Amino acid sequence: MKYKVEPTRHERLMRDDDFIVSKTDLKGRITYCNRIFVEFSGYAESELLGAQHNVVRHPDMPRGVFKFLWDTLGAQKECFAYVKNMSKNGDFYWVFANVTPDLDAQGSALGYFSVRRKAQPKAIAVVTDVYQAMLAEEERAGPKDACEASLALLGSILKQKGASYEQLILSL
Repeated sequence: MKYKVEPTRHERLMRDDDFIVSKTDLKGRITYCNRIFVEFSGYAESELLGAQHNVVRHPDMPRGVFKFLWDTLGAQKECFAYVKNMSKNGDFYWVFANVTPDLDAQGSALGYFSVRRKAQPKAIAVVTDVYQAMLAEEERAGPKDACEASLALLGSILKQKGASYEQLILSL
């Protein structure tokens, strides 16, 4: 199920004690979502279950961020990221996400578990600039090379800051 949603400029702010929780299968299809996810996404639980998690992807998010996320999860590591999501009505909301692989007793991934909380304005200001630069680089490179170009730019930004991705994200 894919909806054609036009982004608005209206931001929905998460409350300090909100936690958005979801689980997906290995292909990113939602298998569980809590009531806060339903509230902020604007979709009914029945619309979310079985849908690709990218149903809430905002077009301001660079593809390279999601490639980094999937590569990290593929290495069976947790990933932290600031993400701008889009509600069913086009409104947006920022989250600080922690995504971890859900492993069975043998260490094989069964799916993914994600917990998101309110992103701090200071962090949003930093990542917005980085994401805009990554999006511009993706546009310049074209669809075929967008992710690689975007990640190369991110790598150069991290090198300038003398930090790893995780160090930068967790310092915000």
